[in-house]
Amino acid sequence: MTLPGQDPYLESVSASKHNIWKGRGPLLGRLDMELTERCNNDCIHCCINLPEDDPARCQEMPTERVKAILSEAASLGCLTVRFTGGEPLLRKDFAELYIFSRRLGMRVMLFTNACLINAEIADLLSRVPPRELVEVSVYGMTRESYEAVTRSRGSYEQFLRGIALLQERKIPFVVKGALLPKNRKEMVQFKKWAATIPYMKKPPRYSMFFDLRCRRDSPAKNRIIKSLRASPEEGTAIQFADRDEYLKEMKQFCNKFMRPPGELLFSCGAGHGACVDAYGILQPCMMLRHPDAVYDLEKGSLQKALTEFFPRMREMKATNPDYLARCARCFLKGLCEQCPAKSWMEHGTLDTPVEYLCRVAHAKAMDIGLLKEGENAWEVERWRERIRSLLENSI
Repeated sequence: MTLPGQDPYLESVSASKHNIWKGRGPLLGRLDMELTERCNNDCIHCCINLPEDDPARCQEMPTERVKAILSEAASLGCLTVRFTGGEPLLRKDFAELYIFSRRLGMRVMLFTNACLINAEIADLLSRVPPRELVEVSVYGMTRESYEAVTRSRGSYEQFLRGIALLQERKIPFVVKGALLPKNRKEMVQFKKWAATIPYMKKPPRYSMFFDLRCRRDSPAKNRIIKSLRASPEEGTAIQFADRDEYLKEMKQFCNKFMRPPGELLFSCGAGHGACVDAYGILQPCMMLRHPDAVYDLEKGSLQKALTEFFPRMREMKATNPDYLARCARCFLKGLCEQCPAKSWMEHGTLDTPVEYLCRVAHAKAMDIGLLKEGENAWEVERWRERIRSLLENSI
């Protein structure tokens, strides 16, 4: 019998008496699972979405294949799975996969637009709590702005219904936004509304330096996405709106990440965790789909990928002279989103500098005083002194 407040899919054990990992740490802390690339919306800025009825549906992993991967992940110590997409709730087997994950003892992170949350899904999340906050993407505060982004008639009412169901069932959730021309004037309204959500401890985050298509499948869509990106100056002003809070966070970033990355391509966390796409291909991160950096799980296993393939991949070095002359020598790594995934989406390579991201990083650095007007960060030799001065002034 399950007592009130107990989770029927988890058993509590004493950590002092049970050595879960038998003398070693977990091989995989978290698994990202992209259950589908399809979405009920057609957002103008999206880097991945396919139509709800796209033929790709026939190539998506069947239920039992997803369960097999989840089971192996659990055997490797995985305690959290993130279900994303596309829109993961489009999968007819979502509830089955969700319960299966919880029975494995995993926490479940759900990324959703909330439009497909109905009473059945809400009841499930209430009865079997995910143990992680549901993350909801919000595209506008009015029908006009919301549906100008989603290009899906009726999606605003569906979104409101989904949010209402989460609130009625007291399911913990947070919201995040995408800053676009159609909703830019609603920032204050969105912030005020987000502040009424109990689990929003900070103002909502915005996407505004939008990624291009992960599959490199549509130059036309990429042109639209580029036109929607915030300018480096505008994006910097928005991110630095709460300057004191930002400088506090920047102190931590500088201590950890502000240094030239050198010729190694992967100076990030890619390859330490894992992401499985909708078709069973393992990626080092959600955005990187370069053929040299992905692993077909039909031909191997999660364990083999994590212990053999990804470690070799992380030793890859840049060969592009432009990258070696600039990115490899630039100390703004903690401010710059340049990485193999971004290079892949923009150029189809792993080591081509992305000019837009470079401009964004330099705008941020100038705003907080790490660079002077007209300076190139890769030409600064005494960068350690500048970081030390920033840290001292931000205490």
